[in-house]
Amino acid sequence: MTRNPKGFARREWGPLFGTVRTALVTGKWSAIPMTLTAVCLTSVFQIVQNQDWGYQPVQDIGSVRAEDPLGPALLRTPLSLFVPALDLPVWGALAQILLVFGIAEICLGRWRTLVFAYVATLAGTLYARVGIALGPDNPLGLPASDAQVVDTGPSAAVVGLAVYVCWRYRAWWTGSLVVVAMVVEVMIKNNLAGKEHLAAIAAILVVIAVQEWRERRRQRDGVEPRPGTRSWKPPIRS
Repeated sequence: MTRNPKGFARREWGPLFGTVRTALVTGKWSAIPMTLTAVCLTSVFQIVQNQDWGYQPVQDIGSVRAEDPLGPALLRTPLSLFVPALDLPVWGALAQILLVFGIAEICLGRWRTLVFAYVATLAGTLYARVGIALGPDNPLGLPASDAQVVDTGPSAAVVGLAVYVCWRYRAWWTGSLVVVAMVVEVMIKNNLAGKEHLAAIAAILVVIAVQEWRERRRQRDGVEPRPGTRSWKPPIRS
């Protein structure tokens, strides 16, 4: 890697860069309609929740806490991706969505992007309940006070999508760096958000393991791999 930086960059990011560049050159902003919608939706939620009249309605439809009943929490989880955390700058959430969701939408298609984003976010939401049940004395546990923490924002989805896209395009170093960064985050700041990021990664790794197993089984049975599955080649967009 250090002896030939250009070769490393070409191997690591070449296929991914080529797919994204082609889509943006040929389609420009029309290549990422879902991502732009998500950015606009997040911006609207940010504006509304900072109004006296708007805070509670946004909480009612998109705010998740571990102390909430499971049914309403699951219903709110999809929209919780687009409700920015009040204690963090909104530009960070918007940048994450525009960059990572945009790349994922181009590389995976909008529906796969939404599905994997939801899987990662749902993993974090469910982990919070498990972690609180385990308690603070367990390495995987959380203090009871975290049950009242408002759990919103796109970060878990962003981390999960980043890992999945890196796997699909064989950007091994980049994917590993994302995982290591999340582990270091938990070591430095052992809080709910950091552990939810690890839960999101774990969920996506399970998805990857299942897809790898299915592809190996197909190869063992003599079935040719479908475009966009095991190969690093750009997947079919939906």
